[in-house]
Amino acid sequence: MPVLSPEVANVGELVSRAARLHARQIAVTSPPRSCTYEQLDRRANRLASALRGLGLQRGDRVGVYLPNCIEIVELELACYKAALVKAPMNARLAPVEVAEVIENSDAALIVTTAARAETFLPLLKGAAPKLLLLDAAEGSPASYEGQLALASDAFTAERVRADELAVLHYTSGSSGVLKAAMQTFGNRLAQLRKFLSRSEGLRPGDLLGLVGPITHASGMQIVPALCSGATIRLFTGFEPARFLDDMKKERVTHTFMVPTMINMLLAELQGRYRPLPDLHRLGYGAAPMAPARIMQAMDVFGPVLSQGYGAGETTSGVCGLSVEDHLFARAAMPERLASCGRPFLESVVEIVDDEGQPVAPGEVGEIVVSGEDVFAGYWRAPELTAEVLKQGRYHTGDLARADDEGYIYIVDRKKDMVISGGFNVYPSEVEAVLYQHAAVAEACVFSVPDDKWGEAVAAHIVLKPGVSPDTAGLDDFCAARLAGFKRPRRIEFVESLLKNANGKVARKAIQTPYWAGQARRVN
Repeated sequence: MPVLSPEVANVGELVSRAARLHARQIAVTSPPRSCTYEQLDRRANRLASALRGLGLQRGDRVGVYLPNCIEIVELELACYKAALVKAPMNARLAPVEVAEVIENSDAALIVTTAARAETFLPLLKGAAPKLLLLDAAEGSPASYEGQLALASDAFTAERVRADELAVLHYTSGSSGVLKAAMQTFGNRLAQLRKFLSRSEGLRPGDLLGLVGPITHASGMQIVPALCSGATIRLFTGFEPARFLDDMKKERVTHTFMVPTMINMLLAELQGRYRPLPDLHRLGYGAAPMAPARIMQAMDVFGPVLSQGYGAGETTSGVCGLSVEDHLFARAAMPERLASCGRPFLESVVEIVDDEGQPVAPGEVGEIVVSGEDVFAGYWRAPELTAEVLKQGRYHTGDLARADDEGYIYIVDRKKDMVISGGFNVYPSEVEAVLYQHAAVAEACVFSVPDDKWGEAVAAHIVLKPGVSPDTAGLDDFCAARLAGFKRPRRIEFVESLLKNANGKVARKAIQTPYWAGQARRVN
């Protein structure tokens, strides 16, 4: 008989408990509408009932392809309650990428809009999933609101086990193929504990402003915020001046941004001090941030910065550089601002050599993570799983060193991944698109430093004989096949690509001159 994993709390039910404590308080607000904790819980129950009524069974995948909106929060809670698997898609993905995610996940249903559905439905190779459309005509069986109106708001959350799948966290693999980190209910519960155990966490009455896509890193804060009795303010776009005005007017106390957004705010503010007097914490992560820029942000926003380091494979952050860490570093040890902090209480973070043995403080090795927040592997990809998940430890591919006090400093990546504006981009994925262009003979994609995005995607391209360079045409070609953040921002046409003795393209050697003068190979 197989041994069953232990039963754990359903995080959807935990939010229901918080909803009973904070029933009349606003839980989520956005420009179109707001809802109280009681209303949110009832609508999540109705959605869970509706999904069951549409024939979805425990473990079925439910895709969501939407910009930030309250419906994404409702769907997350409904999926937890019904033991369905949320498969979120970045709203900025190109339609062909969305179609690939839908087919890979074998999604039973997609929540989206009519206009978005029209872009990806013709690209599906198999049968189309069921649709729930936010803007469907009244009376349509695909109407989101119509289905909620017909469903019961009485729903008992399913009992779940630690190893039961809860979320498919999609990214593109280093091999250019899709991969999805399987996050279990046990992982999600561990992630909740990480947030709630931090001393600088949310409290009732706090207002959390989320501007990044809540389908990804920003969304990791939804359940912790709701379990804390805070209010979530969703922003649908990021325009610096308007964002600052809204944050100040609404007295937002907490927010999370990628470094690119902070850089854009600093450019907008031009040194103005404390433009957001009610802001208690400005969390940042998903990409490295230069220490000089951190200092500048502290000069402007005050003593509120807090950094997190983690991945979808670790169910959000595993290390943090707290507000107090920032203040100490500024006063006595500026070089510590280059650190991603120390491990959280439950997260086991080690730096190891090629044999998996811990290295001494100061020596460079690979960051590996173990603990209850480490994912269960990649969806239907055992070979990819075996590459990174070894003896229960997740091998991040990040090279780092630790000081005598346990602060970790990332210095480079084993992987070729580019982090542009907080989003992961894999060179082989971009190269696969470039090679589809009739004029391209060879291509090498790599990262270069970028003042706005942290890192930008660059490409060296060898054209076929007799073809003239056409940067604009190549960019248009990529735009139809890749999300904007994946497109090469710098294209150089070269006669040949540098190769090693085995004839393999020497990506690192091609990339190195662009990073001359940089203290580390991440930005």
